[in-house]
Amino acid sequence: MEPRMNLFANPLGAAIGKRIYATNTAIKESSLPEPVQELVQLRASQINGCGFCVDIHTKNAEAADETSNRLNLVAAWRHTTVFTAAERAALALTEEATRIADAAPGVSDATWDAVRAHYDDDQAVALVSLIAMINAANRLSVILNYQGGSYEPGKLAAIAG
Repeated sequence: MEPRMNLFANPLGAAIGKRIYATNTAIKESSLPEPVQELVQLRASQINGCGFCVDIHTKNAEAADETSNRLNLVAAWRHTTVFTAAERAALALTEEATRIADAAPGVSDATWDAVRAHYDDDQAVALVSLIAMINAANRLSVILNYQGGSYEPGKLAAIAG
């Protein structure tokens, strides 16, 4: 299947894509740990069925020395022993925030309390923003029919540059 359009080939699309990338760069430069960032983006992308983003975040995590065992278990993180309490809080927030339309209450107080127990204000802002941004990126990629499988770490920076 072919992509429906190349966002970056359109001047407006390129401007929007560059701003999304700039926001993600600010998040990446925050004190939110890089492994948490990749795990969160991978989990949201799995939930949203975005093969393009699953490919990106799996390979970026591997390039940052994340283990294949942990990456393989992200989809079933609640039933594993390989994630820290802080990572579990971030993954719970990711799931609840990504599934807002599926769950009337949205993000539970218990999940938010767990996040705040592990992350300071800047990290919490970065985490919430990251979840919002990856959900936006997933939707763009799914709508435009971007396919996973051929991503090479660092390639996204070259496209959005």
